[in-house]
Amino acid sequence: MASINTTSQPVTANGHVNLAHSPVQDTVDIGSAAVSITDLHKRYGDLKAVDGLSFQIRPGEIFALLGPNGAGKTTTLEILEGYRSRDGGAVSVLGFDPQREATQLKPLIGVMLQSGGIYPTVTPFELLELLNSFYPNARQPAELLDLVGLTDSASTRYKQLSGGQQRRLALAAAIIGHPKLLFLDEPTSAMDPQARRVTWELIEAQQQQGTTIILTTHSMEEAERLADRVAIIDHGKLLTLEEPSALRRNGGSTVRFSGPASIDPADLAGIPAANEIIAKGSGQFVIETDDPIALLDELTTWARQRGILLDDLRAGHETLEDVFLRLTGHQIRE
Repeated sequence: MASINTTSQPVTANGHVNLAHSPVQDTVDIGSAAVSITDLHKRYGDLKAVDGLSFQIRPGEIFALLGPNGAGKTTTLEILEGYRSRDGGAVSVLGFDPQREATQLKPLIGVMLQSGGIYPTVTPFELLELLNSFYPNARQPAELLDLVGLTDSASTRYKQLSGGQQRRLALAAAIIGHPKLLFLDEPTSAMDPQARRVTWELIEAQQQQGTTIILTTHSMEEAERLADRVAIIDHGKLLTLEEPSALRRNGGSTVRFSGPASIDPADLAGIPAANEIIAKGSGQFVIETDDPIALLDELTTWARQRGILLDDLRAGHETLEDVFLRLTGHQIRE
């Protein structure tokens, strides 16, 4: 009989939450990596924010670092950026130790913070004009304002910009110095769909110019669109690292459907080809299976016998969101 999961947490055959994960091996050569982390540790009192984290990032790739809130993403980024010291482990960023060689590293990186960091009364043009003076071959303010769609708001104070406009200005500030390595923390939060897709194109253009990009996001669509590889971490540990397509392909098959909210997940658990029933609420269900063809046949028979109409019935591989939830047991915050 299939297990039933109404909490979006992975469960084992005996019904317990499965928090055990196999060690993840990264195949990138350390010597050729743009970023290399080996056995990284960071504690805040009794809290292990980063607990033995190891991975490498290839030059020129977009690398997505995913995890639930409190997973250790921000601490890891701050260590890589040179803004926070580590307690243990080895870190190399563009050939420099960010803790000991921050002066040499800072001109080579661009950082887009998740929020804040910009004086509230400064205008976009004033900010970019100031930052332009910090770099020998910086991009021009007018060029960047046009690139991120802020030309008409060049003289508007930062605090009067919309949330999406503030994010676009932060991106312009991060790329003004032609960085070799770009850190993007939730780059499209607060953006409308049109601005989000334009920003994705800007990020892809940066990669085409040879920039290595580290991206954190809660949007699985964004990670799938942009990332060459995805690392999922939780409790400061690496759970998996792979290309998005491989993560979905290796995760198994699912059948999804929506139906009346009155459907009891326990009634679905008796379907022979169903391995696990995930009830997402509002009549939305995901069933994990080893045989999607058999499951489709059994599920439609089950529904017909009960006079139930199933909407949006489809089979396929796990989505990146499914993989995320299976590994971390947390809902994704949009």
